[in-house]
Amino acid sequence: MIRRAVLALAVLCAGPAVAAAAAAYGVDPAGSHVDFVGVQAGADFKGTFHKFSAAIEFSPDALDSSHFEVQIDLNSVDTMDNDRDGTIRGPDLFDVAHFPGAKYVTRGFARTAAGYSAAGVLTLHGVAKDVPIEFRFTPSAGGAKLEGTARLKRLDFGVGRGDWKSTEGVSDEVRVVFSLLLKPKA
Repeated sequence: MIRRAVLALAVLCAGPAVAAAAAAYGVDPAGSHVDFVGVQAGADFKGTFHKFSAAIEFSPDALDSSHFEVQIDLNSVDTMDNDRDGTIRGPDLFDVAHFPGAKYVTRGFARTAAGYSAAGVLTLHGVAKDVPIEFRFTPSAGGAKLEGTARLKRLDFGVGRGDWKSTEGVSDEVRVVFSLLLKPKA
């Protein structure tokens, strides 16, 4: 009986449990990239977005309080082909005049055998759809590295009008590959 009283007193004195908080990070643009891979005329082509921002709050011990919000400037697309870049920015694909950006916001996280997965919503071309991502989070003394992939279908977002609505010339599936060098926010 005395043992139970001591245990109850210890629990009361400890106070309520405090949930772990996710650490806040900023992105180091010099060490980060957001790329995509598509297939055109049967061959892979790669593109990158030179302008993006991300608000990252993540901790493996606090998945419930973790959150990503990523914004991409679609006008910064670069596939190393000026003609293709002009077409991608144009009204039949990204239509950057009307839809200059894309946004990804997470809704939840889970551990996987290879790292983590995130459920989230991608808003692209005025359409919001669920797009899961798979990623690895590697902490370091000066911050962390966040690397991962996502797969989406461009036509689900209305990216492809006119001749570009067909998947004969350009595949419907696009793979997004990202590597973010994270620095702790003060």
